[in-house]
Amino acid sequence: MGNQQSEQNSSPPTFASKADLKQISGDHYKKLDPEPWNVITAWGLGYLDGTALKYIARWRDKGGIEDIRKAIHFLEKFIEVEEAKNGQNRAAR
Repeated sequence: MGNQQSEQNSSPPTFASKADLKQISGDHYKKLDPEPWNVITAWGLGYLDGTALKYIARWRDKGGIEDIRKAIHFLEKFIEVEEAKNGQNRAAR
């Protein structure tokens, strides 16, 4: 039973929800299978790491290198937050 739970959390849904059937403004996410928000949800990502994933997934079809920079920026903040949770300080290393 525990194995079934981890399978559910590790792979995006194979069905299209009502929200999956449309995209507002552009088609850069509809080109992707699975769409980033399904991966973010399935993997249980938060705002910062999920947003980084979204920018990485779409960079070729939307923002180019600027989207890669945005992903890096979100990951830098993610690292700061995670290090603060663990009592780590990047400067102290």
